[in-house]
Amino acid sequence: MKKVMIKLSTITDIRDFVSQVTLYDGDVDLSSGRYVVDGKSIMGIFSLDLLKPIEMTVSNDKTAGELLSRISSFIVK
Repeated sequence: MKKVMIKLSTITDIRDFVSQVTLYDGDVDLSSGRYVVDGKSIMGIFSLDLLKPIEMTVSNDKTAGELLSRISSFIVK
């Protein structure tokens, strides 16, 4: 399991993020505070507080590196 912080600032960011995450076979969860949503759900992402970074949890360690490289522009360093 890998965890990183991401920032989705615009509607375009969310669309691009979801299009990349849906190509990933494993589970991706996004959490903000006490809320956790499926990272492949645009509606779920809109229900989170997008004003601050969101924690992303990737379930499959073997293929997580590939996903993280595809979404590197959203990762908060």
